[in-house]
Amino acid sequence: MNTVSLQALADYRPTAIDAALRQLLAPLGGIETFVQPGRKVLLKPNLLSGKSPDKAVTTHPEIVRAVIRLAQAAGGIVSVGDSPGLGRPEQVARKCGILQVIEETGARFAPFTESQPVTADGGTFHQLEIARDILDADVIINLPKLKTHQMMGLTCAVKNLFGAVVGMRKPRLHLQAGADKEFFALMLLELAEQVSPALTIVDAVVGMEGDGPGSGDPVPIGALLAGRDPVAVDTVAGELVGMSADQVWTWKVARDSGRWHTRIEELQLAGDALETLRCPAFRPAKSTDAGFGLPAFLRTRLKRALSARPVIDATACIRCGHCVDHCPPQAMQLDQRVEIDDRLCIRCFCCQELCPKGAIDTRQGWLLKLTDRSGH
Repeated sequence: MNTVSLQALADYRPTAIDAALRQLLAPLGGIETFVQPGRKVLLKPNLLSGKSPDKAVTTHPEIVRAVIRLAQAAGGIVSVGDSPGLGRPEQVARKCGILQVIEETGARFAPFTESQPVTADGGTFHQLEIARDILDADVIINLPKLKTHQMMGLTCAVKNLFGAVVGMRKPRLHLQAGADKEFFALMLLELAEQVSPALTIVDAVVGMEGDGPGSGDPVPIGALLAGRDPVAVDTVAGELVGMSADQVWTWKVARDSGRWHTRIEELQLAGDALETLRCPAFRPAKSTDAGFGLPAFLRTRLKRALSARPVIDATACIRCGHCVDHCPPQAMQLDQRVEIDDRLCIRCFCCQELCPKGAIDTRQGWLLKLTDRSGH
């Protein structure tokens, strides 16, 4: 059975992190199982945008520091990299405190500027473009932050690997998937299988609830998770915060497509007991689609009633234009204020994810609201 390890960790004190990481990895064989002397090790944290660690938007820098030191102690040659959703990689890494950690530990920063096509045999997506730094590494360690996600429901191990796609290639994939969340989730799963991290370590000490992944609320969870399979880790992460596969698209599609490790009974849990770590009042993101399973003609006719859409908060918007620049279907324009063409909007919520001021809310259609209230 695939093993997922859990470890309680109440805060980000360096000494506490070091001890907790060693305990977390012990059931998996320790860091030496994954990192051998002379191997090129790439750590892939969440570097969504340049916000301070207390906002819970990015992987906490002290978690990154501790994993760097563990990998270096095992003889690994360590790099740290990601492709942020908004801003230059160096600026984002500096603002969230991770670049300072990289410099202090002597690791290398990998800004993910170059891509290389990768052929995926047997998948729906026959070719994916992945950062060259990912492909050049001998060992990939995935370091996600546990957060809600407006489009996918939850972002953790699988979704974090979307950062392996460089820069503006991400909006192209959003556009290719359109409003089909199942299709987008399948792409994320196939991408995770191509990247194939040796190890995933989840920062769930302080996670994010509500309107994640960029504008939600920090929530203390008090845990670290680790495992070899990103799908298995996400299954446990979902259980940890009380979410089900029907609320998390990558989990749902993994289960429905017959992938392994999507049910808790398929997993061997190690370390601290899941029951003692559960986050009982975790607040998911608003539901954004109630049309799954309906015929296409009904989904089209009832699109506005059955789905949520982004709405601009004019009092908080500073008219920076980031949402307009990064909108995959170019459904937004900036004049005196930001306007959204609802006919073109594919409900990917990239605008909400990347807004630096949290000025984009999610408004549910009336049928979707009724569905949420009825618990279906």
